[in-house]
Amino acid sequence: MLSNPWFYATAVPAILITGISKGGFGTGLGIVAVPLMSLAMPTPQAAGIMLPILLVMDAVGLLGYRNRWDRGHMAVMLPAALVGIALGALTFGLVDEAWLKVLIGLIAVAFTLHHWFAPRRGGAAPAQRSVLKGGFWSAVSGYTSFVAHAGGPPISVYLLPLRLDKTLFTGTAVVFFAVVNLVKLLPYGLLGQLNLGNLGAAAVLSPLAPLGMVLGMRLHHRINAEVFYRVCYGLVLLAGAKLLYDGAARLLAG
Repeated sequence: MLSNPWFYATAVPAILITGISKGGFGTGLGIVAVPLMSLAMPTPQAAGIMLPILLVMDAVGLLGYRNRWDRGHMAVMLPAALVGIALGALTFGLVDEAWLKVLIGLIAVAFTLHHWFAPRRGGAAPAQRSVLKGGFWSAVSGYTSFVAHAGGPPISVYLLPLRLDKTLFTGTAVVFFAVVNLVKLLPYGLLGQLNLGNLGAAAVLSPLAPLGMVLGMRLHHRINAEVFYRVCYGLVLLAGAKLLYDGAARLLAG
């Protein structure tokens, strides 16, 4: 695989796009990595290779956004995410990934379109912290992150309406997924996703992870809050559309 040019042609842009999105906007287009890399390898192998790379990105993000995340929201989000990861591990191989992608894609697209086009009176006030909403969407995010590295859209449904300071928003998302990805290591290892071949490929590609993150963080600090949130909602729409396409294509292919 490491001598196959098609492997690098898919993996390099996938990792850079993920790093820029993750470092600059917290969530968004990270869901493209596994589908892109799956053009050159089986999907489970792509997911196994991406997890160590995501952990490298998380380490860079934790350094860049240290002490710039919301502890109150994290107290709501992380316990629920751990429940979602556990459910993902217990049902691994039992749930049709295609249907899951269609469902999450529909949620992401509907959420964004509602934000853009729903009538509002007197402007939209920021949403308030909610244990119920935060817990639900965090559990969904933990589950979809485990199954398909697609935790970004569900957690965005909770975080974006809060209208946090842009750096606080990104830092909170970075810390959330750093913990989620770290916890995923054990079940991924038990499921054989972290074999020597996948770890070797991840080691070769890992220098791209900090590059993408640094580019994303520089972009983050160069745009204002209004543009930041427009980009975030746009990324959620693109992510949702991509998930819908991937899921529908697999279902139609049988």
